[in-house]
Amino acid sequence: MKSAYEIAMERMARESGPSKTLTVEQKARIADIEGKYAAKIAEVELGYDSRFAAPMDWEEFQRLKAAMTSEIQALEAKRDQEKDAVWSEA
Repeated sequence: MKSAYEIAMERMARESGPSKTLTVEQKARIADIEGKYAAKIAEVELGYDSRFAAPMDWEEFQRLKAAMTSEIQALEAKRDQEKDAVWSEA
C-alpha cells in the first residue's frame, strides 16, 4: 500500500513532468553564483552602513534605505537569472 506522500509525488510527476536533476558541475556553478552574489550584497550593505552611521533626518534615512534595497533587489534578480540559466541546461 502506498503512502499519501508517494501518491502525491506520483501525481505531481504526472502533472509537471519529470523533475530535473543537476550534475555535479552545475551544482558547483550554482554554489559559485550564490557565493559571488552573497559577497556583492554584503559589499553593498557595508557601503551603506557607514552612511547610516552619520547623523541624518528621517527623509534622508528613508532615501538611503530605499536605494540600498533597490541595489540589493537588482543583485538578487541577476543572481536568480544566472541560476535559472544553469537550471535550464538540466
